[in-house]
Amino acid sequence: MKFYKDHYQVVIIGGALAGMAAALQLQSKGVTDILILEKHNLPGGLATDFVRNGFEIEATLHEMMSIGTKEAPLKVGQFFRDMGVDIDWLPVPECYRAVLPNSDLDVTLHEGYERMAREIDAAVPGTYEKVHELMLLCRRVYDSMNILSVTPMSKVKMLLKHPDFVKTVGYSATEVINTFGLPQKAVELLTPYWIYVGNRMDDLPFTIYAFLMADYFTGSYVCRGYSHEMSMKMQQKVLENGAQFEFRQEVEKILVKDGKVCGVRTKRGDEIRCDYVISGPYPNKVYTQMIEPLSEVPQKAIQMVNGRALSLTPVSVIAVLEGTPEENGLMNYSTFSGRTMDTNKIMENYSNLTEPYNYITTICLNYANPNCVPKGYCQVSITALVPSKPFESVTEEEYYDLKRRLANEMMEEYIAISGVDFRKNIVEIEVETPMTIAHYVGAWKGNIYGYSHSLKDHAVARLQMKEADHFIQGLEFAGAHGMSGDGMGPQITNGRAAAKGVLDDLARKEAEAK
Repeated sequence: MKFYKDHYQVVIIGGALAGMAAALQLQSKGVTDILILEKHNLPGGLATDFVRNGFEIEATLHEMMSIGTKEAPLKVGQFFRDMGVDIDWLPVPECYRAVLPNSDLDVTLHEGYERMAREIDAAVPGTYEKVHELMLLCRRVYDSMNILSVTPMSKVKMLLKHPDFVKTVGYSATEVINTFGLPQKAVELLTPYWIYVGNRMDDLPFTIYAFLMADYFTGSYVCRGYSHEMSMKMQQKVLENGAQFEFRQEVEKILVKDGKVCGVRTKRGDEIRCDYVISGPYPNKVYTQMIEPLSEVPQKAIQMVNGRALSLTPVSVIAVLEGTPEENGLMNYSTFSGRTMDTNKIMENYSNLTEPYNYITTICLNYANPNCVPKGYCQVSITALVPSKPFESVTEEEYYDLKRRLANEMMEEYIAISGVDFRKNIVEIEVETPMTIAHYVGAWKGNIYGYSHSLKDHAVARLQMKEADHFIQGLEFAGAHGMSGDGMGPQITNGRAAAKGVLDDLARKEAEAK
């Protein structure tokens, strides 16, 4: 019996969240002849965990956006519900604590636009109305983006129905926030989430900032069974719906003839014919290494990937500590801290490996998931999201010493806030770098956040350029490099968008046949 069929309607390269979301979306519309090829031995890509000496440890997820409550699910939560994927979501107790040592900035903000505005007002009196109005503006832009991403409309109609979206679309987060005339301390309290998209506030499109703020301050969640719960349950549903899902099967080539996808070739030599390919690998890799023959790659595809800047990648210390969170100086679920909240200074600092990182994100999972480790222990991650370029010149001989130095410096940065040196309580520790990501999931240069959202290239512009950026018929992309960008929630959206590309082409062919 042959391992593969002679032909599939759709081949999906990569069984990560985006690829599985694409499969589920296709299956919900009647497309069931699907093959998913995953190079790893587990589904989910970065949505995973690992086990060390009996401790199960979350590898990546800080918090999941666009979930909502059971009574009022948001976009991603509704998708899981519609697809019959039942995730045990646990609410995150606060949005974040923002703290600068040796200053008077130390404020914890919670979900709810009105509540967070009052919390900022308590720290910076007289700012409630302006902060609240800013958050309501963010929400209006957020609602518009959710509509416009699936409902094309004329410029006139867009102007009439989505005036706030239109008015702010060409401006940076800094420019729009400055119109509210807020004190600098209030601006700093509104700044921390920039790190989750990786742009300086001066270059971060307000559209992206607004979506991020509106979503996070609606409330975030984690999975009781770690992010791997999402991966396993999505894979189970994909299989139940009739897809073939194969592990340890790396795709080396996407076969193209006369500008159209016709199949793939695996690393072990299997040639598999298909009508459509949905690619988890970045366009950078696909258009420079994977298309066969390379003569089928249009010059515009190379220009597109050369014109897009990669976003950020993690350096992360993940540890299990003996003792309770409080005993280890971990007082909050999520803490943004460092020596500055100035995003220009932070990005300048992040662009070298010679000095300690001046801004970190610290997560103590116990506060959202008390049973994440056995009683008497706690799980912590400390992360800096940095450009991958400084790591490109690191040699093999330098790598491990560098990794240890960065980990120790990052731990010291948090210890400076807590006053508790928890390093003596470490029972398990892992340090992730861009090399870790590149090795385990094959992401281009270890990048987890796709292409940077800038004023020249962001989700709105990508939506408008979708057809022009479609270079090979039958080839779609699903991952962090998709239109919606970074984060696990957007991966679901990117997977659905890739499925829509296939479904639209099938509908076009059906119409032409009539």
